[in-house]
Amino acid sequence: MALLDILEFPDPRLRTKAKPIHNVTGKVAKLADDMLETMYAAPGIGLAASQVNVHQRLLVLDISDDKRAPMVFINPEIVISEGEIQSDEGCLSIPGFYEPVDRFEKIQVKALNKDGNEFILDAEDLLAICIQHEMDHLEGKLFVDYLSSTKRQLIRKRLLKQQKLNQ
Repeated sequence: MALLDILEFPDPRLRTKAKPIHNVTGKVAKLADDMLETMYAAPGIGLAASQVNVHQRLLVLDISDDKRAPMVFINPEIVISEGEIQSDEGCLSIPGFYEPVDRFEKIQVKALNKDGNEFILDAEDLLAICIQHEMDHLEGKLFVDYLSSTKRQLIRKRLLKQQKLNQ
């Protein structure tokens, strides 16, 4: 397995819409494993392939306390959504910032696993929020897009300043 570089806002590659995966191969499974390793090392609870500059419809997450419940979603699709919940969201591509975002409270998602088998999962609360957040990445959308343009610009400026300091 390998650690992957995580793109940071405002990198324009984060705005690329991911393409469906037509064949779940060993290469796709390895990417999922590398993404999980990267996510755990960051540390985070979710990571979309778009965040590591691979524009395919793949996301991984693990919201468990002991980090022993990894989940892989290939070509995820929300088939049912209901309710509304607001929570402070952060993002590995927008380090150090947490802002309130409205999401569906409960969802049902259909996807493929690492073996290419379809599954359906009912999710609520943090799991539902995480899935929706990572699915946004696959559409080229970030949680800052839910904020006011003023707030988004402030975050952008602070991150650019931090990135320059780190070079």
